[in-house]
Amino acid sequence: MGFDLRQVVAGILTLTMFVMLIHMIKRDHFDSVQDKTFPGSTEDATYETVKMDATTHVKKNIGLWKGDTDELKPCWVKPSGDEVEQTEGFVTFSLTNGPEYHISQIADAVIVARNLGATLVIPDIRGSQPGDKRNFEEIYDIEVFTKSMEGVVKVTKELPAEVTTKKIAAVKVPNRVTEDYIARHVEPIYRSKGNVRLATYFPSINMRKSGKKGDTDSIACLAMYGSLELQPEVHDLVDSMVERLRTLSRKSDGQFIAVDLRVEMLNKKGCQGNDDSDGEKSCFNAQEIAVFLRKIGIDKDTTIYVTQSRWDDSLDSLKELFPKTYTKESIMPADKKAKFLDSGDSELENVIDFYISTESDVFVPAISGLLYANVAGKRIGSGKTQILVPSEISDSSASASSFLSPYISKKNHFAYSCYC
Repeated sequence: MGFDLRQVVAGILTLTMFVMLIHMIKRDHFDSVQDKTFPGSTEDATYETVKMDATTHVKKNIGLWKGDTDELKPCWVKPSGDEVEQTEGFVTFSLTNGPEYHISQIADAVIVARNLGATLVIPDIRGSQPGDKRNFEEIYDIEVFTKSMEGVVKVTKELPAEVTTKKIAAVKVPNRVTEDYIARHVEPIYRSKGNVRLATYFPSINMRKSGKKGDTDSIACLAMYGSLELQPEVHDLVDSMVERLRTLSRKSDGQFIAVDLRVEMLNKKGCQGNDDSDGEKSCFNAQEIAVFLRKIGIDKDTTIYVTQSRWDDSLDSLKELFPKTYTKESIMPADKKAKFLDSGDSELENVIDFYISTESDVFVPAISGLLYANVAGKRIGSGKTQILVPSEISDSSASASSFLSPYISKKNHFAYSCYC
C-alpha cells in the first residue's frame, strides 16, 4: 500500500502541534504557581517540617489577607437630647491603663451621664505610675469628641470653680454598665451629693453582643466607635509607622501582620497555665507564635509588627523564622523617638500599638484580654476582620481560616450591634 507524502507530513505537523499545545498548558499552569510567592513557601530551610502543596498555597493566599467583602457602616441611631431631663450635676472620670480601656471607660461614663442628665467633664488621662497625668487633648481630638456628644450629653472641659473635687462622691461601676445598675447604685448617690466621680472596673472581659438593642446600646456604639480619634500629631505618627511597615512589605503587596506580644505580660499571673474556662492557653510566647504562623502558611518574607516596645532576646526565635519582624523602636521616625519612645511614657507607646494593631492587614493576639477584644471591635468597623487566634497545632500544616477569631466567625462581638 502506498503512502501519500503530503498526508504523512500533515499528520506529523498535527501531532507536533498537539504535543506543543499540551506542553504549553502544563507550563502555564506550573508558572501560575511558581511565579507567585505564597504563604507557606518551603524555601525556608530553617523550618523544613512545614511542607504544603501548591493547591493549599493558592487557597490560603486568596483568603489570608482578605477581610469582609461587604462594607460595614454605622447603624446606631443617635438618641435625642430632648429625651432626658438635664440636671445641674457633673460626672467626672479619668482614662486609665491604656487605649483598650479608654474605649470602654468612655462608653460607661457617657451612658451614666446620659441616664443622670448630668454634664460630662472631659477626662484626664493617667498612666500606670503615680503622678503620670496628661490632658485628654494630648492623645485624642477634643473637638471630635465634643461634637460627637452633641444632643447626647452636655460636655464641659473642666469643672466650675465652685465645684471642688474633694466634695465629689466616688462611685465604682462595672464595664458595660446597665440602666438598672445606674438606677440602683449610682443615681441615689448622685441625687444626694450632686456630683459623682466614676471608676470603671472590669469583672470580666465581655465584648459580646447583648440580647437586645436599645438607647444604651446606641450610646455605647457612638461612644466606643464614633467619639475617639487621635489628635493630629499622634495620628500622623501612627500613619507614618503603618506606611513604613507597608514599604517594608513589598513582597506581600504592602500587607503586614501585627502581633500583640508583650514580654512583660507573659510573666504575669493571667498568662500562667491554661485558661480556666476552656482549658486552652490564653498567652503565647514568641517561639510559639513563630511556629503557629508558619504552620498556618505565613511566608517567611512577611512583615510582622510586634507590640513589644523594645527588642527582647526572647523575640529572636520569631525573627529567625520571620526576618522582617519589627518593634516600634526600629520603625519610628527618628525625630519622634524622644517624645514618644525615649521619654518612658508607656501611655503613648500603648496608644501607638493599639492603633497600629487596628490598621494591620492581619492581627494576631498572642495575649487574650481587653486589647484583643477592643482591637477586634475597631477592626470590625473598618472591615479588617482578619484576626487569627493562636493555638498549639499538632499537624505540620493547617488552614489559617480554622483559627479565625470567634468574634468574627460567630459575629458575636458587640461591634456587630453597631455596624451593618
